[in-house]
Amino acid sequence: MESIWSRDCHMEKREPLTRSIETEIAVVGAGMAGVLIAHALQREGRQVVVLEADRTGSGQIRNTTAKVTSQHGLIYRKLIRTFGWAKAAHYAQANQEAIRAYRDIIQAEGIDCGWEEKRAYVYGDDADRLRAEAEAAASLGLPASYTEDLPRPIPAVGAVKFQGQAQFHPLRFLRPLAEKLTIYEGTPVRTIEGGVLKTPGGTVRAEKIIFACHYPFLNFPGLYFARMHQERSYVLALEGAPAVDGMYIGADGAGLSLRTCGDLLLVGGEGHRTGENGAGGQYERLLQTAREWFPVAREAARWSAQDCMTPDGLPYVGRYAPSRPHWYVATGFHKWGMTGSMLAASLLANLVSGRPDPLEEVVSPRRFSAAALGMALAQGGQAVKGLARRFLPAGAGPASVAPGSGGVVKLDGRTVGVWREEDGRLCVVDIRCPHMGCRLEWNPHERSWDCPCHGSRFDCQGKLLSGPAQEDISREQPSIK
Repeated sequence: MESIWSRDCHMEKREPLTRSIETEIAVVGAGMAGVLIAHALQREGRQVVVLEADRTGSGQIRNTTAKVTSQHGLIYRKLIRTFGWAKAAHYAQANQEAIRAYRDIIQAEGIDCGWEEKRAYVYGDDADRLRAEAEAAASLGLPASYTEDLPRPIPAVGAVKFQGQAQFHPLRFLRPLAEKLTIYEGTPVRTIEGGVLKTPGGTVRAEKIIFACHYPFLNFPGLYFARMHQERSYVLALEGAPAVDGMYIGADGAGLSLRTCGDLLLVGGEGHRTGENGAGGQYERLLQTAREWFPVAREAARWSAQDCMTPDGLPYVGRYAPSRPHWYVATGFHKWGMTGSMLAASLLANLVSGRPDPLEEVVSPRRFSAAALGMALAQGGQAVKGLARRFLPAGAGPASVAPGSGGVVKLDGRTVGVWREEDGRLCVVDIRCPHMGCRLEWNPHERSWDCPCHGSRFDCQGKLLSGPAQEDISREQPSIK
């Protein structure tokens, strides 16, 4: 299930770190956020090293729908009520400026990445609510208006329309920027003591450290695990679908997300909290809806994405924690990682250089709200529930698991996870997440073990796919029949 971005863009392989080095700034993570942050700092003459656990662009950037937009669903009316008009305006304009910043980099660097300026729409059935959102966004200086002129077959009474937004090929944009940076791939950061980052091949002593690795893997300080959760969503690339002029998303996540890419139509949706997989079938439901809308379309590719969600809809960008004044973080972009990453690059370049930025207070990881408190309590409850699952009875024995599938079973009096190979062999794994011990759940559609507490994922044989966990889940015993 490879995305169309990964399929046609080869990233140059970088060597891992094999010695101890020193640098001014260490950036952890070589996705869109990490590369843009490092690019912005290097342009200012800073010495920057990027450490990547896997490959450059191997994380969530390859699974995005790559919409570059300041339209993040129906958020601006809510932001005005929650933070006041001035702070909402800072956030709105920072995201609008992010679009211009992408355009400037593409023109200055001569990057061929399929950049197309498009209108963005969030559509729905509540006309009054959509009109109110359009008025709120326009009051903040955004190019927003209400419209009822929508293409068929989108089932909506109207939409909030933003002019001057964009879409592109994210890896083709990332590749030339990454080529100019010092990046060590296959170099996971295991621990950090003082200003020293320890990796399997060597250490990096840095004056400042920036976490741009999707989900911060250090639990303390920061407590990010208690203030975010992760969600999965699904994408189909369709051939033979009619061209759709613009980028679309349903209000409050309802309905489909749509954008074109050449002759393909990208259709997204069916999101849910990671680890709460139910019986699976997300792709089938998405395909069924797509066929209802576009009967002659054919599936060309499918893939899934994972996003970090904060309680108030804004990312965490700024100083990591009061006790770590030289650490910084960029995370919690929801489903808007393209503009969020550019916003983070601009803000962190200012903070590292000691320049004031009015956006700092708006997206500060230390901000407090009733929503944040509510999520912390909900996250705590979710973790307790995940830990308690370890003691729940499993289902039937291994014989109940069919070839090519997995599940939680009882084996020799123990609750374990099993994956049955097509030839009948069983791979037995410990289903305790190595991050904080929550019980993993089998994801039947993606053949993975997912953590419902904090969103770590592992393949069917226990290999780590994404964090905050930093290691594989252990194999209980060799494969057996």
